[in-house]
Amino acid sequence: MQRNFLSQQFNAVFLAENSTACPANATICDGTSCVLSEDNFNQTLSVVLSTVLTILLALVMFSMGCNVEIKNFLSHIKRPWGIFVGFLCQFGIMPLTAFLLSLAFNILPIQAVVVMIMGCCPGGTASNVIAYWVDGDMDLSISMTTCSTLLAMGMMPLCLFIYTKMWTDADAIVLPYDSIGLSLVALVIPVSFGIFVNHKWPSKAKIILKVGSIVGAVLIVLIAVVGGILYKGSWIITPKLWIIGTIFPAAGYSLGFLLARLAGLSWNRCRTVSLETGMQNTQLCSTIVQLSFSPEQLELMFTFPLIYSIFQLLFALLILGGYRLYRRRHVKTTTDVEKSAPKEDSKSAPKEDSKSAPKEDSKSGAKINGGLVSDEMK
Repeated sequence: MQRNFLSQQFNAVFLAENSTACPANATICDGTSCVLSEDNFNQTLSVVLSTVLTILLALVMFSMGCNVEIKNFLSHIKRPWGIFVGFLCQFGIMPLTAFLLSLAFNILPIQAVVVMIMGCCPGGTASNVIAYWVDGDMDLSISMTTCSTLLAMGMMPLCLFIYTKMWTDADAIVLPYDSIGLSLVALVIPVSFGIFVNHKWPSKAKIILKVGSIVGAVLIVLIAVVGGILYKGSWIITPKLWIIGTIFPAAGYSLGFLLARLAGLSWNRCRTVSLETGMQNTQLCSTIVQLSFSPEQLELMFTFPLIYSIFQLLFALLILGGYRLYRRRHVKTTTDVEKSAPKEDSKSAPKEDSKSAPKEDSKSGAKINGGLVSDEMK
């Protein structure tokens, strides 16, 4: 028995030293994936950056709250049609898509479970920042993120029980309710302060919003870069997970937009629901994975949350770029038409309408951020 143990140790050392796929200091390596042991540098970097990123994220959500009006936010709560559509997307479309992708690519059961965990996670706060830049309905975006995080405490166990029982016992998956609760608190408190500032000092809220939106965009990219640095030793995994990590967020964005449009939501709300559907809370998924599986199991799917995070960001930036190009062209066309219109029309228009009405893209339903007014079911 001792001889077999020594033989296993020798084989592990030999693989670690001679495998071209994994670095020499990998703790787990089978030629297809590897996990590096944590060093002091990574631990220190993780703690420092986690603290800094948490503070920055709270400030960004505070600035996003500065674009939310209490009246419009409460209207979504009282008439939650948009929230309900988002709920169907978040806990209906995403888990089902994860299940179908796992079956279609015939991945290992343990890999299918981590894909399902990602599909069952609530929306991430990055969606609020991107929703601002695509002139989405910020009141709906923040209410959807808040509600999905709150409902995740019940919906995640239910979805995982339904979809993962063919691969594993649902009881083996550890759900960190404390992390979900902290995510909810980190979202609600800064946003509440932002709403209060917008109510009391609207002019100052606009300045905070502009600064926060820029910081938020930089923060999203920074988080992706930091994740790549911290998990640099675990990039080599099965190509099937790379493909799923590419298709999954794209499917979430597309199906979320389609369902919202079929439900009769305006264009700006369709963009909002699309982003809330495709952008998942990948940090929560990583936490669940690390709490639920052994190091031997982690080697098979350790970096899938990071892969999903990168591609969800990439597709979100493509959506943002496409929308900005469209809006620039459309606004230019609209301005040219307005210049050629008779001056009498502008004089005959009531003054209060020009002041109170938000700037809106009549074709796309875009409310230029700064005055997002609910327009559905009026």
